[in-house]
Amino acid sequence: MLNLNTEAALLLVGILLLTTVLAGSLSSRFGLPALIGFLGLGMLAGVDGPGGIAFSDFSFAQSVGTVSLIFILFSGGMDTAWSDVRRVAAPALVLATLGVLASAGIVAGAAMLLIGASPLEAALLGAIIASTDAAAVFAILRSTGLDLHGDVPALIEVESGSNDPMAIFLVGAVLLFIGTPDASPVALVPEFLVQMVMGSVVGLAIGFAMPWLLKRGGYRQGGLAFVISIATALIAFGTAHMLSGNGFLAAYIAGLVAGNRNYAAKRTVSTFQDGMAWLAQVAMFLTLGLLVTPSALGPAVAPGIIITFILMFVARPISVFVCLAPFRKFGWRAKLFVSWAGLRGAVPIVLATFPIVAGVEGAFEIFNIVFFVVLLSSVIQGPTINWAGRKLRIGDHDQRVAQRELREPQTGEA
Repeated sequence: MLNLNTEAALLLVGILLLTTVLAGSLSSRFGLPALIGFLGLGMLAGVDGPGGIAFSDFSFAQSVGTVSLIFILFSGGMDTAWSDVRRVAAPALVLATLGVLASAGIVAGAAMLLIGASPLEAALLGAIIASTDAAAVFAILRSTGLDLHGDVPALIEVESGSNDPMAIFLVGAVLLFIGTPDASPVALVPEFLVQMVMGSVVGLAIGFAMPWLLKRGGYRQGGLAFVISIATALIAFGTAHMLSGNGFLAAYIAGLVAGNRNYAAKRTVSTFQDGMAWLAQVAMFLTLGLLVTPSALGPAVAPGIIITFILMFVARPISVFVCLAPFRKFGWRAKLFVSWAGLRGAVPIVLATFPIVAGVEGAFEIFNIVFFVVLLSSVIQGPTINWAGRKLRIGDHDQRVAQRELREPQTGEA
């Protein structure tokens, strides 16, 4: 690491944050997710780039990622309308649980057959890249002007906000099996249920408490209201974790509940949390970009391409079509769009640091493959989401036709 005094370090951090935002804005102009710019700037500032910053503290990066995800999920919950959640709660929950499990299983099987990974390494890789990134998808959709009304985008948003806990649980389960080979998979079922239930209960309680406190305390504008909103996200995560619940689910639900309650400072708090979420994304991707050594990515290119292909064209579509089969209001056009809109982003890269911190053999190779998959997914799917929406009529130019086809009875569909 560079030896800098406090003043120089703060100056460097400020310059990196500002430059990262500009890089993200530039990538968005080309239809790419902002994370490409964030990661790219981090790589340029890293050891192989002109910045020359040697950073390899995966434990610190994991902590940055955890804190960042808390605020990203909390803000995402605040921006989600409860009416959308009610309409798509059932299919979103199925996609966020069984869909993640199916994607992880298909990728794991492909990793064993096509790139020669061991069963546990393949399971770890599949679990890490099983969840999607809502922030990347909706940033692109909104920047291109595609209409976001209706059940399809609501489904994508709610699924993406709630599927991270399942992926995190799967990664933890695989790491447990690696460390304790004789562990029973059956014993994990009650643990998973406890995590989901306690996370939901804590999220609901904290989400109701924030508006109540803001009303009773008279915090009408900014200032301390912002501090309370930060505390709410952190308390939801920490309390759930202490009670054996899933902290990320608690943060999302707390934001969802608080965002759909009425209180005087709601608009300013929502705007502030949106800024916190963007700051979290910038800090997280910049840190993760610094971790990457581009010169070491060569061996990850071939397996990365294979896994990306399996994920985009096999695992994600199969999981979406199977999980949404009972929900007749989603036709084949909607299912195809939901499949293609499953970008990978922050969570897989953060989860890829877990095996490294745990000292798992081959973890660095998995990290490089995951990084390459996220990069390739963003570059391929990001610029084409708007095109896919137009072709599949998921947009405002013929909304009536799209809605009729999405809701009409399906005949001959598998």
